[in-house]
Amino acid sequence: MDETAPALLDRCTIPDGTDLQEHVLFTERAILVGDRCRIDYGLSGAEVVVAEFCRVNGAVTATGDVRIGNWTEVAGDVRTDEDAYLGEGVRIAGRLSVAGDLDIGDNVKIEQGFEARGWIQIRNPLPVIVYLMLYLMAMLRFEHEDEVDRFMTEMLGGDEAPVEQPLVIPSGAIFDMERLEVPGEMAIGSDCRLHGNVRGRVVEVGSNTILFGSIRAADRVVIGPESVVHGTVACGGTIEVGSGARVLGDLDGRTIDVHERALVDGTMRAPGGLRILRAT
Repeated sequence: MDETAPALLDRCTIPDGTDLQEHVLFTERAILVGDRCRIDYGLSGAEVVVAEFCRVNGAVTATGDVRIGNWTEVAGDVRTDEDAYLGEGVRIAGRLSVAGDLDIGDNVKIEQGFEARGWIQIRNPLPVIVYLMLYLMAMLRFEHEDEVDRFMTEMLGGDEAPVEQPLVIPSGAIFDMERLEVPGEMAIGSDCRLHGNVRGRVVEVGSNTILFGSIRAADRVVIGPESVVHGTVACGGTIEVGSGARVLGDLDGRTIDVHERALVDGTMRAPGGLRILRAT
């Protein structure tokens, strides 16, 4: 199995158009959550995959499949318009509603009952971390042996269309009401609307995105054109602010590059140098 696929789970990717709606993280794409994460929001996407030993303090809703790994807890309802796969020891504090088939492992607890309109099979499903790696390899169109190709066709339906970039929350991340914190890199797409203080080693924000919170990174921060950050931006390395972007707070970095058409409503501190970038 190619080592590039699991490495991709180390990088947080929030795709274009992601919205934090009334304590629900919403995207029209798939959501992939690595192991040992704490998510204090509900999750709503085309498909929701949560790895082992996580806690989701909200409802999980998917228009496609839902996969929940071993010993993960969901503090709300779980609803899927297709199939559901629950690993060993999963606990759901709300109700489970499955429009399709249900694969359920040992020692699963569903406190408010469940409904499944398709087949119910009591068995431990494919481990979620394995499914995540296979999913990412299919997305990137890696070349495999024939046996792996056949397995991927069975698992992912054999769709020849390119798989859209999912929302990826890496292992060990914390998304609570105050912070969106990841151990490595975070890439936020364009036209997103997020609430929370972003923390990571590298943070990149696309265009026309609104963030209600601060940004703090160890190495690098990039704020794309026309984006708005309602908070301070601090970085141990370089901060880049694109054309038309607005920062409603201070900039504090080793070096700062600010486009001449950007607006910073605060103090800029850059002991390594400040550059004003001209429009070309």
